[in-house]
Amino acid sequence: MATVNVKPLADRVLVQPIEETEVKKGGIIIPDTAKEKPQEGKVIALGTGKIDDNGKRVDFTVKKGDKVLISKYGGTEIKIDNQTYLIMREDDILGFIG
Repeated sequence: MATVNVKPLADRVLVQPIEETEVKKGGIIIPDTAKEKPQEGKVIALGTGKIDDNGKRVDFTVKKGDKVLISKYGGTEIKIDNQTYLIMREDDILGFIG
């Protein structure tokens, strides 16, 4: 895997969506346009952290390499070297997988 040179800001997280394998139902291949958006991802990079009302930095709950459940339509999609990533706030991460 190539190194991603993107550093999220503040409480944002860079997530690589985990695509489901090609879905077949009754021998019919479902086109990409009909597939569900992935709801699982892997944390690739973390921002600098959220600042609370008292000016104190709040640590992230997730860490690099975590497999996470993400909001279906959360984050902003970006492409780097033909690979899709999402930049989202940590609040858009719903939980851990595994």
